[in-house]
Amino acid sequence: MPNRLRLAIEQRKNFLITCLIEWGIYKKEDKQLYELTLSELEAEYRLNKIDH
Repeated sequence: MPNRLRLAIEQRKNFLITCLIEWGIYKKEDKQLYELTLSELEAEYRLNKIDH
């Protein structure tokens, strides 16, 4: 079961990172997108979704 959860989290992170990159967002402050947590990626996605 934990492997399913881990897979679901990684898939969601990959989706969010792909969207952000398509919108021209590659970093948040001094961190690369892949370094962000799922919560941080979700927040960044929500902030930028309005513009796209």
